[in-house]
Amino acid sequence: MNSETWLNALSDHGYRLTGSRRAVVEIVAASNHAMTPLEVFDMARVTHPELGLVSVYRTLEKLEELHLIQRVHQPSGCQAFVSASQGHQHMLLCQICGQVTFFEGDDLDTLMSAISARTGYVIEEHWLQLFGRCSNCRSF
Repeated sequence: MNSETWLNALSDHGYRLTGSRRAVVEIVAASNHAMTPLEVFDMARVTHPELGLVSVYRTLEKLEELHLIQRVHQPSGCQAFVSASQGHQHMLLCQICGQVTFFEGDDLDTLMSAISARTGYVIEEHWLQLFGRCSNCRSF
């Protein structure tokens, strides 16, 4: 999806399309890296110096509510965001540069059945994020 699609989705759900909101959308939509709100803020302020950090957080929250972006849980504890995958996919995240690669397929049925039997939970959903180093960052 491109930034115009995201802006249309925001508009269709009653959100105003301010210059600041557009700047945030354009930065996140164009990236294939997980970005923290502060990284988005720093990049968007280059073209929109009046942008406030609160606007970044609110825009990211709205994009997440619309399933246009998804939250990335990083080992460091910082939350980051990336364009949402299409369908049920899992994520590989480079711990050096933040590049995100989505992949399909998993064979978690046996594991989930065992966990369900052991805990009594009925597992309804899961997500998988794997952390490592991409091919460009392996030498670091």
